[in-house]
This record gives sequence, structure tokens and C-alpha cells, in this order.
Amino acid sequence: MPTMHRCAFCGREFPHGVGTLYVKRDGSLLWFCSRKCRVYMIEQRKDPRKLRWTVAGSKSRTG
Repeated sequence: MPTMHRCAFCGREFPHGVGTLYVKRDGSLLWFCSRKCRVYMIEQRKDPRKLRWTVAGSKSRTG
């Protein structure tokens, strides 16, 4: 069974070998499942709680 990672932006789980590992200057690691998630978090600095398709966004809308 492959190692599973959780996307730092949307919260989706994906297997090792898929996605991108981003290393910040302070040495912390961020796993992203897609380019869309990486761009939204790093370049556009969007809040995942305000987007319905993320795990955090769907939880904040439902209660």
C-alpha cells in the first residue's frame, strides 16, 4: 500500500508519486495534489475556507 499524503490546500488524500512537494524557506513541507491547489495557495494566496470544493470550505458551509 503506497504512502498517502494530504493536500495542504484542499485537504484531499492522494498516493505517493502523485502531486508536488513544495519546500518553504523555513524548511516546512507542503504537499499539493494538483497545480491548481499549488497556485491558489502559493501565488494567489486564496483562503481554502472560502472555496466550496475544498474540505475546509465544505465544512464551513455545512456547519
